[in-house]
Amino acid sequence: MVSIGDLLIDAGVARNQLDECRGLASTSGESIDRILLQREYLDEPTLLQVYAKHLGYEYRESLEGMRVPGDFVDQIPIQFARNYNLVPIEITEDNVVKVATCTPLDPHPMDDLSALLGVEVDAVLAPRLEITGLIGRAYRHKADGIDEALDAVSEDDDIGSMAAEIDEAEDVLNVSNKAPIIKLVNTVLFQALKMRASDVHFQPYADRMQVRFRIDGILYDMDSIPRRVQDAIISRVKVMGKMDIAERRLPQDGRATIRLGDGEVDVRISSIPTSDGERIVMRLLDKTSKLYTLDEIGLTAENQKTISSYLDYNHGIILVTGPTGSGKTTTLYASMSQIDTSQKNVLTIEDPVEYALGGVSQVQVNTKKGLTFATGLRSFLRQDPDVMMVGEIRDLETAEVAIRAALTGHLVFSTVHTNDATSTITRMVDQGVEPYLVSSSIVLIIAQRLVRTNCKHCTIRVPITDEWRVKLEKVGMDLDQMKGEVAVGQGCEECFHSGYSGRTAIYEIMPVDEELRTQIMEGTSATVMKRSAVQRGLITLREDGRHKILDGATTADEVLRVTQLDMD
Repeated sequence: MVSIGDLLIDAGVARNQLDECRGLASTSGESIDRILLQREYLDEPTLLQVYAKHLGYEYRESLEGMRVPGDFVDQIPIQFARNYNLVPIEITEDNVVKVATCTPLDPHPMDDLSALLGVEVDAVLAPRLEITGLIGRAYRHKADGIDEALDAVSEDDDIGSMAAEIDEAEDVLNVSNKAPIIKLVNTVLFQALKMRASDVHFQPYADRMQVRFRIDGILYDMDSIPRRVQDAIISRVKVMGKMDIAERRLPQDGRATIRLGDGEVDVRISSIPTSDGERIVMRLLDKTSKLYTLDEIGLTAENQKTISSYLDYNHGIILVTGPTGSGKTTTLYASMSQIDTSQKNVLTIEDPVEYALGGVSQVQVNTKKGLTFATGLRSFLRQDPDVMMVGEIRDLETAEVAIRAALTGHLVFSTVHTNDATSTITRMVDQGVEPYLVSSSIVLIIAQRLVRTNCKHCTIRVPITDEWRVKLEKVGMDLDQMKGEVAVGQGCEECFHSGYSGRTAIYEIMPVDEELRTQIMEGTSATVMKRSAVQRGLITLREDGRHKILDGATTADEVLRVTQLDMD
């Protein structure tokens, strides 16, 4: 039989590296596979395939679509599964549980799992990320210990000392040896991150505190927390955000960083006093979440080509517009990631800096120190920039600095809160900017909305009923193109029985051409400008939504929900 050493050398490990790792393993007590990975002498998939071949185990490159047996989730604490990276993936006909692991040289956790389940287990090797992802999906519908954490909170506990205990960056997975109130808040945050929530609400009522998560733009009621622990939770969250726990009559804002294993999440915290007590909202910004590119954010080929052509401009303003939470920042980042930073000097001023962009100098707004969008942008002009991004044009001062930058040979990206592309122009004029400056500086306006996408696990095509017919006609669909069917999510465990999972954007992309410039100078209304642009080929938000309904990506309900004010 070929030795494991020979197999590792065949896979690409040098003999001297193998000898080094063996020496370290004998002195440190750590397994040789861990040391090989730590030293980056071999990547994990290759290493696991070598051990699978040597030990006679099965190797699975992906665990996508695997279903974890319900008994496992009920019987095995999530802490055990996460600590040892173990998750069952199937049960054989002779009642042997196949368990995915990424540590083939550590048999003890497998033995413990076999004892806990009371059945025989068989190892299957899989990458660590695949295992942790499947564990997250398996446990996300479980209460995650919130009930247990609540039971541990006593009215006699010293709330002040419990609330004040905090690390620099709290790890929400670490709930052992923590005070009950800290464990409770960490457990709620862990559940929110697992369920892809963007916001966590602690909403007080006369008899309880309701926890609510915003997932894919929609609020869902989660656990109810007894009123007796309301003050303790509020104090704990305020301490996390370095807020004043004694001040209960005025709104406050705070920021915190929490850790989920190796990843960090920025948390923006807001508190307001209500008649039933203070209400807390926490906005979660996952720093480890994926940075999207232009071909991943729902753009049609034509729209993507249009945006890409404007990224090569050396001056002008590109504006992205839409309400809060419509994905404007994602579109800006996707656009800017396409700019060659090796040849261009790119600077951004944001509130807050949401994602790290490679090769880009990013500045955080600090109003207390006098660093606003306008002052930051003004300073950028002395930094020899090629491309600048200002998080939002909120006032006349910022607008004037952005326009001056655009007119002096810089490409400027920014956002505005308006309903559609043409109303962005009237908003700028209303802020006090001269029409001739608006027409000569803005080169492209991108209006957008986020719609939930049909769940890929439970979406089926069903015949168009009278109810669907009314909605489709209201959106303006050509029913002949639908061929009598519509794609609808039925609702399953994966999508919390909503029928939707994930989001995509619908767009209205309007280049500022000569005719539009003339209309801006003449003070034409937004309605007339839009009607004229549609005649020249503008695809409106609702029309882009129709394309996505036709493709089966979303539903008429979603397009109607986000385009009520759209002038089609």
